[in-house]
Amino acid sequence: MLLIAVCALALLSPLAVGRWPAGVLLRRWRLTPLVWLALAVQVVMVQAALPEPVAKGLHLATYVVAFVFLWANRAVRGVLVVGAGALSNGVTIALNGGSLPASPRAVELAGLDHGEGFSNSAVLADPVLPWLGDVFAWPAPLPLANTFSVGDVLIAVGVAIAAWSGTARLGRTPAESGPEADPRPSVQA
Repeated sequence: MLLIAVCALALLSPLAVGRWPAGVLLRRWRLTPLVWLALAVQVVMVQAALPEPVAKGLHLATYVVAFVFLWANRAVRGVLVVGAGALSNGVTIALNGGSLPASPRAVELAGLDHGEGFSNSAVLADPVLPWLGDVFAWPAPLPLANTFSVGDVLIAVGVAIAAWSGTARLGRTPAESGPEADPRPSVQA
C-alpha cells in the first residue's frame, strides 16, 4: 500500500503548482488491462491464503504481465524508469524463490510481522542480491508503515517523471498550453 500511495502522490503532485498531469491522464495507454490484472492478482495473492508455491508463482507472473505493459508503453517518459524498478524487483524476487528479501532491521523499524505463509517480501535466511530487497523502512507509527526497495524508489520516480511530462496549466489541455497559446505578446528579435 505504501508504494501505491507514493505513486498516487507522485501522479497528483503537479496539482500542487497549478498544473495537471494531462500527459498521463489523457494518454491512450497500450494494453491497459494488463496492469490492472497484475495489480488485482497481487492484491488477491497477498490477501488470500493461497498455497505458498501457487502464491510465489503468481507473484512472478504479475511481474511478467507488468513487463509486457511497460514494454508496450516504453515510449512514454518515465516508463523506462518504472521498468528499471520493476526489473530490479522482479529479478530479485525470481532469484529468491518468489519473495523479495527484506532487511530484518527494516522489518523491525516498520513494525511488521509477516507470520506464517506467503509474503511478497520476507526476511530470508540466505538472500540473493539482498541490497535490492526491502532494505528501507517507512517506520511505525507513521501511516502505511512498511518496507521498500531500490526498485520501489525507481518506480515512484518513474511515475513522477511521467506525471510531470506533458503537464498543462489547470483549465487547459496540453495542446492549448503550447507557446502558440500563450496570451502574452511575443518578443520578436
